[in-house]
Amino acid sequence: MPELVVPIGLPTGPHSQASHRLEAKLSRRSPGLCREANRAKAAAGALVVHQATKALVPTASGEKKEYMPSAQLAKRLPSAWPRPVWHAPWKMYRVVAGNQGWVRCLAFDSSNEWFVTGSADRTIRVWDLASGQLKLTLTGHIEQVTGVAVSSRHPYMFSCGLDKMVKCWDLETNKVIRQYHGHLSGVYALALHPTLDVLMTGGRDSVCRVWDMRTKVQVHCLSGHDDTVASILTQPTDPQVITGSHDKTVRLWDIRSIKAKTMATLTYHKKSVRALAMHPSEYAFASGSADNIKKFRLPMGEFLHNMLQNQRAIINCAAINEDGVMATGADNGSLWFWDWKSGNSFQQGQTIVQPGSLESESGIFAAGFDMSGTRLLTAEADKTIKFWKEDPNATPETHPINFRPPKDIRRY
Repeated sequence: MPELVVPIGLPTGPHSQASHRLEAKLSRRSPGLCREANRAKAAAGALVVHQATKALVPTASGEKKEYMPSAQLAKRLPSAWPRPVWHAPWKMYRVVAGNQGWVRCLAFDSSNEWFVTGSADRTIRVWDLASGQLKLTLTGHIEQVTGVAVSSRHPYMFSCGLDKMVKCWDLETNKVIRQYHGHLSGVYALALHPTLDVLMTGGRDSVCRVWDMRTKVQVHCLSGHDDTVASILTQPTDPQVITGSHDKTVRLWDIRSIKAKTMATLTYHKKSVRALAMHPSEYAFASGSADNIKKFRLPMGEFLHNMLQNQRAIINCAAINEDGVMATGADNGSLWFWDWKSGNSFQQGQTIVQPGSLESESGIFAAGFDMSGTRLLTAEADKTIKFWKEDPNATPETHPINFRPPKDIRRY
């Protein structure tokens, strides 16, 4: 597109208009020469005007006025999308079997020596993290175990299930020492506060309940969702509780007041929000749904952007490590790995169903990185736990980044 340069502050009389017409005529005859002159004048502080068809628009008085669009004054530059960081691809290196039902949840010990899983066979199993050997089996629930959490401050483990029960286990005696009564239906999500002696549970009764760990008293009943509360995040700073629900919303809660209230309600999703994941170092989190995976900035939940690809499945779980790798598992067995910074999916894998299982039993119910962030564990519908780690032989040359900056950024 040929360009004209109008020096800022010069008069705009008939003589100047004649000179502009002369310059336009010269630019059509010798565009290369005129372009060089324009660059030199632009460097001297002139205002660059791009040639375009000028439109006549009616004014309030009925007269027609010449309209110059803002795009003529400055070219629109493409948004500078961050380049993705290179990550090595992840590969499965171990499969642990032993459960008699779907593995619904998992949690790690703070010492990173063992982990615990809850299953649809109503048992809680403790496994050695290094070898994958079964150490202990705990029974007590009379329905599927849907959530487990291990306290980093006390020798306690907590579990919840579809039997409406929330139990506290003493890890020194391996027995239930407390039960928290109050849920009206199955409990789907459980989270421990990192600094306070409270735990949060959410379920099919559409509320998130905050319990005093020692006295078993219900401190708050966070009501506001219209459907099942499927995921809960906790953190020491406000908002201390974040909940995702089947009513397609994410709520940020203020629990410091006597009557806990909603700080913000995020209505960006169009499908049920089943997965929430907090970044370990950034003050941000991700939410996963069947329509998309979205990033939000805390404390008020400002929407950042969608992930650049769509997994096209019901996202059940998400996990993020310190290196900026996010893993998401879905109902159809797809396990995708993402670069947190750019939102680019650098690996798109599919779990392998174990022999003897149905093809439909390929769903991934839970996923989590261990304390070091170098191992990923997935709890799956084929009754197994799978271990994943980075491929040590991969290099940027053998696995280059396949990245295209987005042209049309979806704002919601």
